[in-house]
Amino acid sequence: MLNEIEEFKAYTTFPAYTARNKFDNTYLGRFTYDTLLEKHGLVRVFTILARGYVWGTDTPDLMRGRRALYAWCSLPTGRKGFGQESTGDWQKAPVSFGDLHDEFPTLVTENGSGWYYRHIRNIVRFSKRNEGLLSQDALKHCAALDAKFKNAWADDLVRFQIPLYSPGTKAMWGLRFDDILADALLQGPLQNYEIPLSEELLTVLHDATPGPIPKEVLPTLFRYYLAHGQPDTDWVVLPVANFDAYFGTTSFGRTWLSRFPADILERTANPSVSRFRPGKRIQVYLI
Repeated sequence: MLNEIEEFKAYTTFPAYTARNKFDNTYLGRFTYDTLLEKHGLVRVFTILARGYVWGTDTPDLMRGRRALYAWCSLPTGRKGFGQESTGDWQKAPVSFGDLHDEFPTLVTENGSGWYYRHIRNIVRFSKRNEGLLSQDALKHCAALDAKFKNAWADDLVRFQIPLYSPGTKAMWGLRFDDILADALLQGPLQNYEIPLSEELLTVLHDATPGPIPKEVLPTLFRYYLAHGQPDTDWVVLPVANFDAYFGTTSFGRTWLSRFPADILERTANPSVSRFRPGKRIQVYLI
């Protein structure tokens, strides 16, 4: 979450498909089942990917970023092609982009299997071969991915391509590649935000962390806060699903955050966005 270059690599390089026990989600890589099944946090994943390719040179290349997203999302079957003449009907958009293999050989195979699709299939295969290492919930999630992912993703991929000015569609508040590319252009090249914190602050954060929670959680959050602060507000959007994936557990969003006292970390949340800022005990250290 701090080193965006490493985060980009996590979305373009397959992880080790392994697990030590039922609490080890190494085989998921930088994802959670909430992302794989419900698309939680996928906006940041797409934006990191797009920024990595849009800003691959000194001059931003939005079309290269778009092609990379198509390649990463591609399915091995379905309507094929990139850059075909538009029919004016977004519902007939292609979903298989094997023709982009030469440009993005790591993102899509010649038969159209995109990186994300292959990652899903690798997870499913791992679950079938190692049932004893997965919890019952994880096995249920993998069964759902096996049965439903491909068709659901084909529908999603069509919707991702809905034009910005297409009226009367469900994408009015949805996830679209055009929005992702606009964010990628605005945010600029990938960065490494390994911001140092004072020893005094690190001690306060260490002491304020309840026992079961890893000590690096609060320092990571406040480094993220310093990196993404805005001049017109003291709140920063908190991408909970992506932090879940970063820490390798949904415990971050479901239990850990609620255990930090308000004088250390203040947070507001609604169904669409979560924000946070330093509590009163921390503000003095971040001036």
